[in-house]
Amino acid sequence: MSFRSALTLLVLAFWLAPLQAQPFVFQDIKGKPQRLSDYQGKWVLVNFWATWCPPCLEEIPDLVELHEAHRRKDLVVIGVALDSTEKSVREFVNRFAISYPVAVSDYDQAAQVGEVSVLPTSYLYDPKGELVSYQEGMLTRSSVESYIKSKQ
Repeated sequence: MSFRSALTLLVLAFWLAPLQAQPFVFQDIKGKPQRLSDYQGKWVLVNFWATWCPPCLEEIPDLVELHEAHRRKDLVVIGVALDSTEKSVREFVNRFAISYPVAVSDYDQAAQVGEVSVLPTSYLYDPKGELVSYQEGMLTRSSVESYIKSKQ
């Protein structure tokens, strides 16, 4: 196991215990509302990011892989860009083939999920819709899958 993987798992070990989830709605760049309640029965990872954020850009390929591997069965990723215009985010999503839903928001609207003081920041909800994890900093596909496996 690499140092980075070990560090990621250590950080995951300190994720928060289950918390009361707040309902949220973000309109994605295709015009579709993205609500926690729409994904009842699945894990939901809400990832706040920005196009100018190097760690955010580094984690996107893993998030795409995670979403593609699980979206039909047990997990979805919802990306929320906090920096740019919808047009620039749409161009970015197309250029980098981001397959999960992406919304453009601001920090005030992001607060409906929780505090976002650094980017990237991710919130993980279990299949019952309970907030079970919060992560400031990068995630990897394997770290999320390991966390979920440990909770099943």
